[in-house]
Amino acid sequence: MSDRNDRAKSIADAVRQVLVNHWDPIGVMDDPEWPRDEYDSYIGEIYRYLLRGESTEFIARHLCFIEETAMGLGRLPESVRLPVAQKLKAIDVSLGD
Repeated sequence: MSDRNDRAKSIADAVRQVLVNHWDPIGVMDDPEWPRDEYDSYIGEIYRYLLRGESTEFIARHLCFIEETAMGLGRLPESVRLPVAQKLKAIDVSLGD
């Protein structure tokens, strides 16, 4: 695997860890038997937003949008998701080019 592919996998893993450990809106990550890939379908879109340099507030709104539309959960204020968005924004998403 090339360095670029390794780096992309590392970025996806970092995003996954934030989603699993700090977001988990459906509350399933406390169960050690639950697959750790529960939120993987959101990684690509979040990565693209991070790469574009979207704001912390934008990322927080997007997480709330996912919760409400894709998951059918009630909509939380974006401020509740700001700490998660800040953790996501702290990830270095450069591929090293």
